[in-house]
Formats: sequence, C-alpha cells, structure tokens
Amino acid sequence: MKRLTLVLAGTILSASLAGIPAIAQTSGKPAETKAPNAPDQKPAFENQTRAPQPPQMLKIETQVVAKDLPHLWSMEFLPDSRMLVTAKQGAMHIVSKDGQAGPAIDGVPKVLAGGQGGLLDVALAPDYESSGMIFFSFSEEREDGNGTSVASARLVADSDGGGKLEDVTVIFRQTPSYDGNKHFGSRLAFGPAGELYVTVGERSDPEPRVQAQDLASGLGKVFRIDQQGKALPDNPFVSQDGAMAEIWSLGHRNVQSSTVDSQGRFWLVEHGPRGGDELNRPEPGKNYGWPEVTYGVEYSGSPVGNGVTRMANTEQPVYYWDPVIAPSGMAHYNADAIPEWKGAFLVGGLVSQGIVVLHMENDRVTHEERVPLEARIRDVKVGPDGAVYAVTEQRGGGASTIIKLTKA
Repeated sequence: MKRLTLVLAGTILSASLAGIPAIAQTSGKPAETKAPNAPDQKPAFENQTRAPQPPQMLKIETQVVAKDLPHLWSMEFLPDSRMLVTAKQGAMHIVSKDGQAGPAIDGVPKVLAGGQGGLLDVALAPDYESSGMIFFSFSEEREDGNGTSVASARLVADSDGGGKLEDVTVIFRQTPSYDGNKHFGSRLAFGPAGELYVTVGERSDPEPRVQAQDLASGLGKVFRIDQQGKALPDNPFVSQDGAMAEIWSLGHRNVQSSTVDSQGRFWLVEHGPRGGDELNRPEPGKNYGWPEVTYGVEYSGSPVGNGVTRMANTEQPVYYWDPVIAPSGMAHYNADAIPEWKGAFLVGGLVSQGIVVLHMENDRVTHEERVPLEARIRDVKVGPDGAVYAVTEQRGGGASTIIKLTKA
C-alpha cells in the first residue's frame, strides 16, 4: 500500500500527510485561527467553540487502502472486513480487503443524482450476519418534486466481488417533496434496540427551510423509526394532532454526520450557513433552532433571520464552528488501537479537509484536534482493527480514495 505523499486518482493528497500540518498545531491553542464570519456572536459557555487542542499532539500515519473508486458518499464494513460503499451517481460496490472494487451490485433503485442528491448513506442491519439486510438512503424523484427516501434490501454477495439486492423496499419517504437539488441530508444510525435514526435536510431555499420548525413537515428533522419505517410508539409527537409521528427532533438545517455513542445515544453534526456548523445530541421533542436561531450568517453575509443565537424553547449546540468545517461522516471512537481517542467523536470535514477529533467529558467538548488530510472527507468509520478509515471526494465528482489512519 502506498503512502499518501502521491497524487492519486486526481485528488491532491499533499505533503501535509507526511507530517506538515495544514492548520495551526499548537497544544493548548485552538486549531482554528481564521476570523469568524460573525465576530459579534459570543458562545453561551466555555469551550462551545474553538476549544483548545490537546496537551499532547498525536502523530498519525496514513495509508491508501483503495483508490480510483467512483465518487463515493459512504462506506460500511461488512463482517468479513470488506467494505460496502455507495457511489453518489447510484451504484453500490463491495471493496475487497486489498482495495479492489467489485462490479456494481444489481438491484439498486434509480436515484436522482443532480446537485447534492444521489445514492447517500448505507448501514447494516444490527442482525446483518443472520439476515443480510442493509438500509440505504437516496434522493428520489417523485411526481411532485423529489426528496430523501430510505430503503431496505437483502444483500446477496457473489464470488466475483459483486452481488445483488433482493426484496428492495422503500420504507420511508421524507415529505413534502420539493423541486430542488440541495440539502437532502442524510445519515442512518441504528440505536441499541434496533431503532433507526434518519437525518435529512430542510432543502436550503428560503421557502421550504422555514418548515424545519413545522411539526407537520418532514423538512429539517431527525426521524426515529422501526425497520419497517413506522414511527416508534414512544416518539415525542406520536399523540399530537397534526404532527408527524416519526419526528424525533426539529429545527435542523442539513445533517450529513451522525453516530451512536458507546452508551447508545444518538449524536449528529449539521451543516450551518456561513459559520454555525453544530454538534448536537438530539433529545426527544426538542427544537434545535434553525432557521430562527443559529450561529453564523447567510452566505451573503447578512444575518440569518433576526440574527439571534439564543431563544427560549430552543437548544444550544454542544459545540459550533465559525468558520465552518462542512461536516460529513462521523464516528464515535470506542476501540483500543488509538487510546488517546477513546470516547472521542471523529468528524469528516469537507472544507477543513481532514478529520476533526472532538475529545469529550460530561457531554462537553474539552479539546478539538485536527488531522489534516488535504482532501474533502465524505465519510469516517472505525474499522474492525480499531484503525480509522476516511473516504475522500472531489468537489464536482471524480475519483474517491479510502485512507487508513493509525497511531504512528
């Protein structure tokens, strides 16, 4: 396997991977040194943003384990350590242990791959080893627009590294549909009892995004459903007239990062506007503010709404970034291969081009560490070996690479 000091598949993976940092690496000082987009906004509590870097800076080695892959969006480890990956244009592949992608898996439904849409996340059912069931999200074209949908299927692999999906069933559709190509979300995460958390976006444009505050709308929400796509009976709005029973939390912008921690609790990181990416631990029925309350500003530089960062009956983020990291992909590290990261969240950064490591204590961020990779990171997973695996992408398409990170 080749070191990441090469130019691979058209993605520039520069000498920073050989130990030259792309950001300020000084223990005890914040990694982010650029000026915020909203300099007058102040955090609500200590270390809510720009937490210091750890006292000891960890040295990480990187290796390419797969290259020349199609434009990927997500990956998941199979029980035999092969990787199941989704390509944004609509294909699913199995990547062998030696980094070779098998032929496209048959039976994947048609996806709407324009703009930010496509074949999105994939997750194995908790009982995958016996059932063979997988779940995946995708942007789906509909008669009245489009939206994020979730499907289940049985993955049947074959001997040449390919396979097929059987019993493909769309179990959940985000509604209402909208004729746009932005903010589809979407990540899938299973809780400890087999419940499925589904994150989506609010479709970005001014007209639909206000529905993030509307309980009759599925825009800008986190959903909690069973594996048949039904609302769970203890969801917070099951008995509320006019509310979608599948909703778990509301007031989200565009969530492309989520995971479940070692205690079985659901966490996410969502895209903010120009500034205002947020780490949250969504609790049932709670409102996370968007678009009425947020850090950061509009892309134009003007305030979002009334420009407020706090309001009664809305939750403060556990942590926020200004400027943004543009989060995509997230994992909770509970392995032993990198003991310094035990209990930390690992978040892929599209704009920050690396992995952001959030060290936690009592559900607050104590330190923010950054591992520069000089590539847009679309997904992050912890492998069976305890190493961390990152999926790169190129803006606008092009080939993806999978990188393995280990302690030096």
